[in-house]
Amino acid sequence: MTARIGVVTFPGSLDDRDTQRAVRLAGAEPVALWHKDKDLKQVDAVVLCGGFSYGDYLRAGAIARFSPVMETLIEQAKSGMPVLGICNGFQILTEAHLLPGAMLGNDHLHFICRDQKLRVENADTSWTTDYESGQEIHIPLKNMDGRYVADERTLDMLEAEGRVAFRYLDFNPNGSLRDIAGITNEAGNVVGLMPHPEHAVEPLIGSGRTDGLPFFTSILKKLVNA
Repeated sequence: MTARIGVVTFPGSLDDRDTQRAVRLAGAEPVALWHKDKDLKQVDAVVLCGGFSYGDYLRAGAIARFSPVMETLIEQAKSGMPVLGICNGFQILTEAHLLPGAMLGNDHLHFICRDQKLRVENADTSWTTDYESGQEIHIPLKNMDGRYVADERTLDMLEAEGRVAFRYLDFNPNGSLRDIAGITNEAGNVVGLMPHPEHAVEPLIGSGRTDGLPFFTSILKKLVNA
């Protein structure tokens, strides 16, 4: 029996179907989860996908963080369930305090959409084991509020503990401090990043590369071998 990976849909989610397809291409079973349901339907892992949940009112992810599904997800994540937050999902994870720091508007005050070069900094999380540390990949990026910020103490802690998962290369698209594109929690089961790996899983779409597929094969291997 294959692993079941839940994909949460909030009002304003854009990439839930793309994420479900990426999960399916990796060989796992995607399970649609609705934001109003506390029941996670016995999934083995959860992805919070990209979009503009609740229209980004107040702050990106600030309202979605209080959706009923998050009550169960926060509890399960703290107990070790793997959770991936992509773009708006990353914003929700910071608002829920499952990941430290915060997301602010891009420093140039414009929406940005581009193929982005990244370096894998941590290949030991639940979602990154099919990469190699130091590997350079290209993943599509699209955001308005993608600037990762934290106080110096938190940034130093993330660096010292190896919790910076991905870093922007060649060009910082949003002003994120220390070029941080994605981070992980201390246990390595919760990962958040601004670029969209679900848009880089087939050679005919997105960036024309499959650099995002290892996110989904990594978690499948972890769950199957658990």
